[in-house]
Amino acid sequence: MDQKILPASTNMKEFERFLKSSYEIGVFLDMHISQLKNVYMLAKEHGKKMIYHVDLIHGLKNDESGTEYICQEYKPYGLISTKSSVILKAKQKRVIAVQRIFLIDSHALEKSYQLIEKTQPDFIEVLPGAMPQLIKEVKDRVKVPIFAGGLIRTPEDVRNALDAGATAITTSSRELWEAFGNK
Repeated sequence: MDQKILPASTNMKEFERFLKSSYEIGVFLDMHISQLKNVYMLAKEHGKKMIYHVDLIHGLKNDESGTEYICQEYKPYGLISTKSSVILKAKQKRVIAVQRIFLIDSHALEKSYQLIEKTQPDFIEVLPGAMPQLIKEVKDRVKVPIFAGGLIRTPEDVRNALDAGATAITTSSRELWEAFGNK
């Protein structure tokens, strides 16, 4: 993936900013199922590729059936989830599968390693992403490209995460979108 910043939208106003940006790939977090069709049509119209966070689509169950529905109806570029069933179904549908993991403690990290071994996602999104030492550790251990997200607030945080081995940064910070301008 050449795009180092993945703009993340949490509402339609942010999504409209993404549509006007030079970025090709974006992430949509926290939406209602009724917005999917409109987001899909606008993204298609603007030549954008969307990654949807399945766990945060209100009114849609984050399971195999919900994943299949999104893949068939809205042809996403990718899907993000903490659920193994979503990741496995996305891979089956040939949609980029992003396994989201939380770096809360050693036990959670070990559980995440087991989950990643089972699902074999295309990417892992680690949260919080402002932990370069752990990004490097996770990358070295699982050999899966990493998106870093959460608590990345400054250009220095972005550079630190990328230097630690992250492939890209997911962020809703418009300032960071503009600072890195699709570099």
